[in-house]
Amino acid sequence: QVQLVESGGGLVQAGGSLRLSCSASGSISSIDAMGWYRQPPGKQRELVAAINSDGLTTDYLDSVKGRFTISRDNAKNTMYLQMNSLKPEDTAVYYCNAEIGTPDYHGMDYWGKGTLVIVSS
Repeated sequence: QVQLVESGGGLVQAGGSLRLSCSASGSISSIDAMGWYRQPPGKQRELVAAINSDGLTTDYLDSVKGRFTISRDNAKNTMYLQMNSLKPEDTAVYYCNAEIGTPDYHGMDYWGKGTLVIVSS
């Protein structure tokens, strides 16, 4: 029973910052690629940022480049999203995603339940 638990969402004014965290727990053999998705109210979910298992290869949605930074701490099974210079259009539910290997399954996608970020103008 693998679980992803998110934290760090909340209310912030435009121009402010938040750091989201996603921690994995359970019978984990490996964690491969990880990513952050978001879903604004009434809109489709989109990939915000992704990071490889080595923590060195990253990819970002164009609209967040230069403002958001994805990172991970493999020793803690934790991924982060540092969000700076936040804009009202960043308002969304943010979801953690990870491909995780277990003793019984070599790889499977897992999702967090989401954390709400609201940026006021």
